[in-house]
Amino acid sequence: MSHDDFEIEPVEGLPEAPPEGEEILWQGRPDWWALSRAALSVWWVAGYFGILSAWRFISVVDLMPLAQAVGATVPLVILGGIVCLMLMAVAWVQARATMYTITNRRVVMRIGAALTLTLNLPYKQVANAMLDLRRDGTGTIALETMGKTRLSYLMVWPHVRPWYMSQTQPALRCIPDAERVAHLLSEAAEQRVSEPVVARTAVSAAVAAE
Repeated sequence: MSHDDFEIEPVEGLPEAPPEGEEILWQGRPDWWALSRAALSVWWVAGYFGILSAWRFISVVDLMPLAQAVGATVPLVILGGIVCLMLMAVAWVQARATMYTITNRRVVMRIGAALTLTLNLPYKQVANAMLDLRRDGTGTIALETMGKTRLSYLMVWPHVRPWYMSQTQPALRCIPDAERVAHLLSEAAEQRVSEPVVARTAVSAAVAAE
């Protein structure tokens, strides 16, 4: 029997149905391959094992026949391939478990593969948004929160701005068509923040009678 871990969500990516007047503008997930490169540094890991393999080959090629030197290098190549495949698998699982939602009132991030966490970020609690755009069109939108909001870097990783640990900045990480999404988020936030706030105050009977 198939099982969906998020089947209780009334709307995918949201813990409850949006209230009246709230409109979903965009939903998306990280690109798993971009995530494996940007967050899990798969190319750096591959390069590291490549250097180890080359060093191993160079150090033994003068001491044994060529075939044996290649054979002594192969285990490092295989180990590097296994590690890279594991990192790509982690990126794929993270991307599949993630859902980013932008509405006309807030940003919602459902993240976490083993432990699911939902971050609710109203625009009026976001001080700034920064876009890191890649050449392939994917990019990361980091959100700088206001006030005393504190988030655990490790709990939110990899959905954070890299290396900002003292003041963790949650991020829509490695999303496709990031420039368009950033423009949409900017317009929605500007419109929401500029909305006038109407406060109701009680009027005493004496004042009302005048």
